[in-house]
This record gives sequence, C-alpha cells and structure tokens, in this order.
Amino acid sequence: MKRIQGIRSVEPKNSSDVGLIYGFLGVLGFSLTLPATRVAVLDLDPIWVGLGRGFVAAILAAIALHFTRQKFPTPHQWRSLVIVALGVVLGFPLLSAWAMQRLPAAHGAVVLGLLPLVTAIAGVIRAGDRPSRQFWIASSIGSLTVIGFGIFSGAGHLQPADLALFMAVVAAAFGYAEGGKLAKTLGGWQVISWALVLAAPVEILPMIVSTSQHGLTASPVAWLGFAYVSVVSQFVAFFAWYHGLAKGGVARVGQIQLLQPFLTLVASFFLLGETITPVTIGAACLVVASVAIGRRSPIKRVTCEQITSQ
Repeated sequence: MKRIQGIRSVEPKNSSDVGLIYGFLGVLGFSLTLPATRVAVLDLDPIWVGLGRGFVAAILAAIALHFTRQKFPTPHQWRSLVIVALGVVLGFPLLSAWAMQRLPAAHGAVVLGLLPLVTAIAGVIRAGDRPSRQFWIASSIGSLTVIGFGIFSGAGHLQPADLALFMAVVAAAFGYAEGGKLAKTLGGWQVISWALVLAAPVEILPMIVSTSQHGLTASPVAWLGFAYVSVVSQFVAFFAWYHGLAKGGVARVGQIQLLQPFLTLVASFFLLGETITPVTIGAACLVVASVAIGRRSPIKRVTCEQITSQ
C-alpha cells in the first residue's frame, strides 16, 4: 500500500450538493428493494433471487459496456471491482434475500438503519474520508432514530436472521465505499457494470442448482418483484448512487440512506394505501435534520489525484 500523499480539507459546496442530489436519486431507486425482494422470495428460492438479479443486471451491463465501447479497467481497478462485486453484487443481495424469506420487510428497517453509519466507517477505511465529530454525532442520531422507528412501528425484536442482514449491511457498506472511490476515475455507471460482469460467472452454477431443486414457478407479482430488484435495485439506481458518492463523498452522501425507510413508506402510501402516522412524520423530520447537520459538518476527503494506490 502506498502512502496517501495529501488530504483536501473540504470538497467544494456545489460538488457536495450535486453528490447529494444524485445520492437521493439512487436511494429513491433502492427504497423498494426490501419489499420487492420479500415479494419475490415468497415463490422463488432466495439463492436464485439473490444471484439471479445480478445475472440479469450483468446482461444489461454487458450490452451497455459493449455499445459504448468502454475501455477495460486497469489491474488496480479490477482489484477494487472485486470488492465492489463481493459487496453489492453477491454479498448484500444473497444475504438480504435469505433474510427476507424469514423476516417481514418492515423488520429490515431495524438493521438497515445502521447502513449509513457503517458506510461512513467504510468510507474512512477505504475512501479516505475523515468526518468531524459533529458529523459522527449527527449520523449516530439519525441511525438510532431509524432503528427506534423500526422497532416502535412494529418491526419487533431482533431475530437470528437479523445477523444475515447485519452481514449484508457490512458487505454493502464496503461495496459502496470502494465503488464511490473507484467512480472518481472509472465513472459511476461503469463501476457497477464492470462489477456485475465480473461476478456473473460465479452466479451461474448456484442458479442452475437452485432451478433444478426448486423450479421457477412463481406468481406474476413475484416476477415483478424480481424484475425490480434486477433492473432498478441492482443496475439503474447504482448509476446515480456511485456518481453521487464520487461527487459528494462516501460518508456525507451515504447519510441519504437514512431516508430510505421513509421513502419506502411513502411509496407504500401511494401504491398500497398504507397510513402514514404522526410518529412517521416526526421520525422523518428528525432524520432530515440529522442529514442536514451532516451536510454542514466538515469532512476531509482524499482527492483522486492524491491517491496513488490503496
């Protein structure tokens, strides 16, 4: 590992704002991931859902890379892409699909509420972010709010499958941090596309075994859920997400994930007619406040020119 040669104090404000906007668009796409996964695994094997979504997205990614004539990544970039693939293409989808077969989607908000905080920690380790104490306080308050809201709203006490969700959180956080760092030089959509293509060969054999054991008979609703996690959650939403992480920083933009449970509830209100309670509104306001404080908190960031290798 070569030494990091310098650290820039604070990113330009307009770059941070652009990153937050793209990050919000990415989280908006992610907001239906757990409900869609929950619907899909009611009829389909979780191994097939967890790996199949990446395989379908890999086909789309290969087509996009081919027709835009993208150059192959460098050996150093391939090493980073392995971390991205293990985190967000294999680890998180497989572990979350297994957990969602055993837990209600709302329960996932309890554990996934830790994702922004863990992402910030991963940003320190892998992307060179150095958040201030004010940022850590705001992030912790936001995470605790989401977790508390999930428990209060009926997600219930922790269960053994929550361990799988926590492992999924760790996998996703490091995949986000590594991808955000790599997107500075490779490009946001290129990062997820190459990671998907890299992971595709690993997914084929388990998918074949799963199909032979469990078949592929499922309701249209289950297939719709699978289509969503394949096209949106695993592919399109990452275009905006990684671009946002590269522009605004892994730690800062990662806090936008705190809004994900509430975006899921808003979508449920419009699509399913579910009720939004005053507690939901209050918790959402507190989370928005913590994100706003985090946005104004100083964060030292390593620039792409200052990172020779890591």
